[in-house]
Amino acid sequence: MCYNLNGENMKIIKELIPYAIIILVVVIIRCYIVTPVIVNGASMEPTLNDKQVLLLKKFSNNYKRFDIVVIDFDDGTFKSRLIKRVIGLPGEKIEYNNRKLYVNGKEVKDDLANITGDFTSKGIGSEFVPDDCYLVLGDNRTNSTDSRVLGFIKKDDIKGSTSFRLFPFTKFGKID
Repeated sequence: MCYNLNGENMKIIKELIPYAIIILVVVIIRCYIVTPVIVNGASMEPTLNDKQVLLLKKFSNNYKRFDIVVIDFDDGTFKSRLIKRVIGLPGEKIEYNNRKLYVNGKEVKDDLANITGDFTSKGIGSEFVPDDCYLVLGDNRTNSTDSRVLGFIKKDDIKGSTSFRLFPFTKFGKID
């Protein structure tokens, strides 16, 4: 089969190319670089509130203590996208005792330790956070489904980190 690409057809194709490029760039950005994510629930209050829109960074997977991360969680009975704060890194022994955070036996300042009940990483399933896993908690420590319930979170289940709020516009900007 032969196609006759006359001047009119070529003109249409040339007009569509910029739109195709824009669509391709947007898809690449959303898949690999950044994408919006919506907070669902109260587990990160007071830092984040229900229905706020955040910008998820997908390009970095070097998570540090106190980073806010987005997790795709599915254990067969419970499936959800969770937003939590990294507390324990791979290989660390984590303990909350008398409203203080201890990492490998040394006290670490945690602004939310005063509302965190006592527990240890051993009580979650291992004395040390396993390799390629993290211990995560919600900022609303009394109302959060986090590592204390779900166990350690695999690095592969973390979709990225966030530190920027898009909506509401009155809180637009970096998350403190």
